[in-house]
Amino acid sequence: MAITEKNILNRLYFVAGCMFVFALAVVFKLISIQFIQGDEYRALAEKSTTRDFPIPANRGNVYSADGSLLATSIPKYDIRIDAIQAKDATFEKYINALADSLHVYKGKPASYYKNIIRKARKNKNRYFLLARNISYSDYVRVRNFPLLNLGAIKGGLIIEQTTRREHPMGGIAERTIGYEREDEDGNFTRPGIDGAFGVKYLQGTNGKRSKQRIGNGQWKPIADYDQVEPKDGYDVYTTIDVNIQDIAHHSLLKQLELYEADHGCVVVMDVKTGEIKAISNLGRNSKGQYYERLNYAVGESHEPGSTFKVMAMMAALEDKVIDTSTVVDTKKGRKKFYGRVITDSGNGFGEISAARALEVSSNIGMATIVDDHYSKQPEKFLNRLRSWKLDKPLGVAIIGEGVPDIPKPGASNWSRNALPSMAYGYNLRMTPLQTLAFYNAIANNGELIKPRFLKSVKSFDKNIEVFKKQVLVEKICSNKTLNEIQDILKNVVVRGTGQRMYSKTFSMAGKTGTARTDYADLEKWYKDKKYVSSFAGYFPADNPKYSCIVVVHEPSTKVGYYGADVSGPVFKRIAQKIYTDTPIIDEVKTLDFKDNLVNEEFENYFENARKYRELMPSVVGMPAMDAIALLENLHVDVKVKLSGSGIIKKQSVEKHQKLQTNQTIVLEAS
Repeated sequence: MAITEKNILNRLYFVAGCMFVFALAVVFKLISIQFIQGDEYRALAEKSTTRDFPIPANRGNVYSADGSLLATSIPKYDIRIDAIQAKDATFEKYINALADSLHVYKGKPASYYKNIIRKARKNKNRYFLLARNISYSDYVRVRNFPLLNLGAIKGGLIIEQTTRREHPMGGIAERTIGYEREDEDGNFTRPGIDGAFGVKYLQGTNGKRSKQRIGNGQWKPIADYDQVEPKDGYDVYTTIDVNIQDIAHHSLLKQLELYEADHGCVVVMDVKTGEIKAISNLGRNSKGQYYERLNYAVGESHEPGSTFKVMAMMAALEDKVIDTSTVVDTKKGRKKFYGRVITDSGNGFGEISAARALEVSSNIGMATIVDDHYSKQPEKFLNRLRSWKLDKPLGVAIIGEGVPDIPKPGASNWSRNALPSMAYGYNLRMTPLQTLAFYNAIANNGELIKPRFLKSVKSFDKNIEVFKKQVLVEKICSNKTLNEIQDILKNVVVRGTGQRMYSKTFSMAGKTGTARTDYADLEKWYKDKKYVSSFAGYFPADNPKYSCIVVVHEPSTKVGYYGADVSGPVFKRIAQKIYTDTPIIDEVKTLDFKDNLVNEEFENYFENARKYRELMPSVVGMPAMDAIALLENLHVDVKVKLSGSGIIKKQSVEKHQKLQTNQTIVLEAS
């Protein structure tokens, strides 16, 4: 019996010991979880129920040269309510008033809104939509409705902000102004100025807001404020002149519609600075309507046709293998080069001077000049083209610039016919902007300038970066050659292929161009002939102000296709309208004038103005939006809290009081 009792006691001791050890293990685990691994587990739990969501920063604005708005980000707001957040007493107290406010704002009966909100509360909807995609003024109004004005904790208010990019000018220069878009795979499309400078200047820095999972894949903001405020992007000031842009756009559009063309472009450039004053790219859709489909001027390389004859002539003159009076035999409009026949319009021009060959745009004349003097040394001709950077992109900031193609010996597109073909603009490729840059150099006394789309980048009135003229080639040729080319381009309009553009009251200079396109299958091409019509030049002919190129692709051959007929009138219309519709302001020289009294008065005024921007203005009676804008643009950084919406009735700081940095100003509105 004693032995049995002892065994029982041993067993009890063993069980008790095991339970004690188990208890110690439990206690140890609890302590470990609470104090050692607590932060880790709490983080995991929080991660599963909360998440940080980015708040997109407002992209900076894009402005024209005169400050007109070309692209801006407009904030839009979604107002939602956590229908079960408010206590029962609070909900019942304000539901009727909230329904009445929604009735006045949206128009449906108050009973409708009361029923749907009650239904949302019954269904425990914590993310019920009240208003979508509303403006800032409407957002201020709605968030002050009964119940919503209690905020996120007491009233269940949920605010979500988005931004939408708007182009105040509509479709005009839309592609050039550009945008930045992200697809579902995370790939970005960045055309135009907005796209080119978006990453560096415009896009800003995103903010952060924490949200809590509320089921069904929905997330609700934890608070009605942002954990990290977004930093808006800088503003970009372009070189675009809205008046010239409007002229260029409608001039091109009119001609495309008249000639039923596939697409076309026009660029206007300031001769001295290289600033792009206007750029329009219009393509036709399936309905026959034209819109900014692609940036053809920057991105589309094509055979330039006769506009390239100017480069060929300049090379020959600069190398002194000819002069303007050199006689060239153009035969009767047909001449064979290495088994290939080159033709001129009509019955040819016979024996003419080299200058006249360019004026009448003789293919045979230019091919003969280049072949006679460069066939045995093609690199001499090609090196001349390379010295003008014609074999390289201009390096403009806009993404997608077309790459020029100048053939060279040994390349797949090189043959004995390469040089004669290049002489009149075939067997090579350039973009309209590259061609324009060269013609601009002719107008600019030989200085080749990189085309420029931006003047400056600003944060409010502070310059972040200022863009200046970039010279690519100091002098493309001698003054003698330059003067000869300038005279020929004048005569093209006076008595050459562009004579239908001639005006006694307004001088222009330039070169027409008409080139075949899509002619690889000649048999097919003869059944459906396609051309590219162009005109490149500058105006006025003497002391030029602007250079311009017009390119029209595939005009209807039933209407016309020659450069002088299709593109020339666009050039002429733009040139004349710029000087009749656009005011010209002469530069006034600084006057050497000193007056101590005037200087003293100015300094006093400046000091008072500076002090004024540090004093509290009176905003009573002003619309709330105007009052906020005024206070945000003072020289002192202040915080503004707005109660209500509409007209300001009361301000917490009296007028003319000096403001302190980070001081809070409370505004009450009706």
